[in-house]
Amino acid sequence: QAQVQESGGGLVQPGGSLRLSCVVSESIFRTYTMAWYRQAPGKAREMISTITTGDHTTYADSVQGRFTISRDNAKNTVLLQMNSLRSEDTAVYYCTASGVYWGQGTQVIVSS
Repeated sequence: QAQVQESGGGLVQPGGSLRLSCVVSESIFRTYTMAWYRQAPGKAREMISTITTGDHTTYADSVQGRFTISRDNAKNTVLLQMNSLRSEDTAVYYCTASGVYWGQGTQVIVSS
């Protein structure tokens, strides 16, 4: 069973919204700062948001004000609400526990 598993990607039009979910095994979820990264074609993987076990959050400038990260402690899940999506948000999105445990990624395509 995967220790970190993303879901929720898909195709969305510019200006639309998606919510990504990351289910994490309990021991990892309760211990690690969680983060979302993304990797666009031909580009390096970049960190876009983090959330600590105490719910302190950070965001990359490119997503500040449009994306919201949160933790659902009852479900051991990290959520990434993405609003006002742009074509440049197209990428594979990865969930990670402090860079130690990684999911397989979920594809997000923003296109009309």
